[in-house]
This record gives sequence, C-alpha cells and structure tokens, in this order.
Amino acid sequence: MADASMVGLMGRVTGTIGPGLVGEVIVRVRGGAEHFLAHPATATDRIEPGTVVTVVEYLPPRTVYVMAAYDS
Repeated sequence: MADASMVGLMGRVTGTIGPGLVGEVIVRVRGGAEHFLAHPATATDRIEPGTVVTVVEYLPPRTVYVMAAYDS
C-alpha cells in the first residue's frame, strides 16, 4: 500500500499511545482490519485505548503516527 493511501485513515487505539510508549491501533485497510504499532503525532500526547484516531504519517511496513480524531 502506498504511503499516501494510509494517511487520513481512521482507526481505534487498542494499546495506550504516549511519550516513551509504543502503542497499537487497528485500522480498516485493504478490505479488512489490521494492527499497526503507533506513536503520537505530537510527542507529548497520551492517547488511551478506545480513542478514535487519524493516521498522519505511515512508515512501512507496520508503523503509524496518529492524532485523536475528535476533541475530548
């Protein structure tokens, strides 16, 4: 999958993302749902499980940088 096609996709956090933590998100892609290692787009953000996020950067093959899709 090309880098540009992952950017902008939405997913859900399944493992806490934050400073010093490598979290996990599940994203609907390629006709299914896949898990990716996740880092916060802003280094100081902490994103809890269940939060809906948007992919802002994709590093193949399984790493994404994300930010919360909605304000809390």
